[in-house]
Amino acid sequence: MMNPTDPAPVLDGKAMHALARRLWPLHRSITGEGTRQTLRILHEVLPGLSIHEIPSGTQVFDWTIPDEWTMRSATLTGPDGEVVIDYADSNLHVVGYSIPVDVTLELSDLQEHLHSIPEQPDAIPYVTSYYNPRWGFCLTDEQRQGLRPGSYRAVIDSSLEPGSLTYADLVLAGESTDEIFISTYVCHPSLANNELSGPLVATALASYIASLPRHHYTYRFAFTPESIGAIAYADRNLEVLRKNVVAAINLSCIGDDRAYTYLASRNGNLRIDREAKRAIRSRENVREYTYLGRGSDERHYGAPGVDLPMISLMRSRYADYPEYHTSLDDLDRVVTPTGLQGGFDLVREVIDAMESEPVLVTTVRGEPQLGKRGLYHTVQKKSTPEDVMLRTNVLAYADGHHTIHDMVELFDAPLSTLRPMVDELIDHGLVYEMHESRRVSPGVPA
Repeated sequence: MMNPTDPAPVLDGKAMHALARRLWPLHRSITGEGTRQTLRILHEVLPGLSIHEIPSGTQVFDWTIPDEWTMRSATLTGPDGEVVIDYADSNLHVVGYSIPVDVTLELSDLQEHLHSIPEQPDAIPYVTSYYNPRWGFCLTDEQRQGLRPGSYRAVIDSSLEPGSLTYADLVLAGESTDEIFISTYVCHPSLANNELSGPLVATALASYIASLPRHHYTYRFAFTPESIGAIAYADRNLEVLRKNVVAAINLSCIGDDRAYTYLASRNGNLRIDREAKRAIRSRENVREYTYLGRGSDERHYGAPGVDLPMISLMRSRYADYPEYHTSLDDLDRVVTPTGLQGGFDLVREVIDAMESEPVLVTTVRGEPQLGKRGLYHTVQKKSTPEDVMLRTNVLAYADGHHTIHDMVELFDAPLSTLRPMVDELIDHGLVYEMHESRRVSPGVPA
């Protein structure tokens, strides 16, 4: 565990992009040495990062950790002896988790093992088959259409054997044990926005938090393989996550220069939802989705039985940009230093708001008697004065989850009106301000 007062590098967009170039060629998957290498490099930037292994065959919720996949080499050789596909040229050329094979097939029989995208003829698709044994090659459709009839030798030198799944986490202790949880994934080979942008922005954010002289919340960062890694992390840490996490953010596809995207929690109206919406709506080219639009690890952390208060923040959402899951999702045409910086700035703005903006908490169970405090009209009339209704509205939402800026939006009332009213309620001991906490008890004096 790092001490938040320890000095740490703060990565800007250029530094994140430079780090991406080191990580780009590694052969990542949901298991294997490429993922370990990735986490070891991140450990150079975040010395407090702890790397963990979970053995194959381990039960995690309803899932089982699979055998470890190791890729050594793969080639597809054509009828004239020419190597048509070489895994050394692109780690997208082989279907993820391909079983070992050495066969010779006619082109017509080979086709079922080939994958391309006719609509994107110059793109190599990213294809996986984690839980069903098969093999295959991925190539551009231009390459595929150029294959001549004849015999092709397909060789994939791989292994699927008992090993482990690797993940890493980092906890930056704050003044409180209440946690803000940041999740991202490390399992895609050579995909810039869909893979590397999340770990890069998470690393920069951890560096930023570690550089602060003080912070209220404890910050937990998890770098896991997507889906199975998140499931495993939640399984192993469920008790502490459910006890401590007050807000959570999944980072994915957060490095391009196009949109800014917010995907809501399953609840849809948590404190973290509202802070994210305020931050994102101050930007141009904004996309917002409900939890029904989920597709990454928010599915697992927000699922019933886990129930973490998690949103997702992105630039262009997965599947919403044309290069998604193809070789076109690269470090030159898609992910840029300015895109990464914009993604980082968005997340930092949300975190800064969580740190700086207190929630309001009532000290009285039920609605307090305002009349004896001179805060209610003395004669009962058919209509209630506007200021009295506003005062009771403040008390109704002083539940430990709403800030004064939430109330500005809820009540459509100006801050200049609400702030004196809140201060008045504080002076009367009816409300106090604090950081949001899972241990807050509305109706109990501070």
